[in-house]
Amino acid sequence: MNVCLRLCAALLLVGAAAVRADWHYQTGQAMGTEIIVQLWHEDPAQAELAALEVLAEMRRIDQWLSPWIDTSELYKVNQTAAQAPVPISAPLFKILDKAAYMSRLSEGAFDITFASVGYRYDYRQGKAPTDAEREALLPAIDYRLVVLDKTARTVQFIHPNVRIDLGGIAKGYAVDSAIALLAAKGIAHASVSAGGDSRILGDKRGRPWMVGIKNPRDEQQLALRLPLTDTAMSTSGDYERFFFDPVTGEREHHIINPRTGKASQGVMSATVLGPSGFDTDPLSTTVFILGAERGLALIDRLPGFDAIVIDATGQVHYSRGLAAPE
Repeated sequence: MNVCLRLCAALLLVGAAAVRADWHYQTGQAMGTEIIVQLWHEDPAQAELAALEVLAEMRRIDQWLSPWIDTSELYKVNQTAAQAPVPISAPLFKILDKAAYMSRLSEGAFDITFASVGYRYDYRQGKAPTDAEREALLPAIDYRLVVLDKTARTVQFIHPNVRIDLGGIAKGYAVDSAIALLAAKGIAHASVSAGGDSRILGDKRGRPWMVGIKNPRDEQQLALRLPLTDTAMSTSGDYERFFFDPVTGEREHHIINPRTGKASQGVMSATVLGPSGFDTDPLSTTVFILGAERGLALIDRLPGFDAIVIDATGQVHYSRGLAAPE
């Protein structure tokens, strides 16, 4: 009888463990956007702990890389790098070095010094810099004014008005970091998104993840749904932070063209797919600024990447590796 009871109890425990295995969801706020974590785990307590660690990691990166938090490393760089070379952490150097590479690759379309003008925009208050302010600050938008010394691990600005903002690369870096954290815990199926940036680990247990691209002019609708596995996806759109100019009626959004210091025109959204968010995030900004023709031509030269562009007329354009739906 005791043997039978023990056997039955063991079977009940195995059954309970199987029932507990499920998808777990967690949301939070960081980096100015909603963070969504989805993962499969056999243990609900461990799943919750892992998801909370992801949110903590995203908030840590926000505190570290925000240009507005006066204790962040980036804030300190912006305050002092125009006076002398500033020693920086190895992770920040890695990000700045990647940003410089993307600037060279895009011939300046991606440029973290856009903030030299961009910081004068206030999207909540609906304020843009005056033409005189923009003209005065535009010479400070040039990625070549940010000098990195790999040996000393320093950064220096060689123009007094240079400011940098990592909004076009930091969230991609962050979702990669979050997925690496989950993978180190043995999790094989997960998705982490931060606004327009997502990183997918594995598949959805035998099925692809279905990831949507927003309709740029109807936030309640999707323009497209993509089946994805083990992929990073980043979308840059003119609908996240914007206001309408009261005089011209033009949409003033946060994706600044480095050549003009104004909101980039001609595209409503640009999505890039690739192996890492650290690449897809800056590339989506690049494609948005270059426009459909030049942006997709760039993507077609990069193995392992694809892109979808919705232009200002609503027409959808695809890179060579993607087939348009019939």
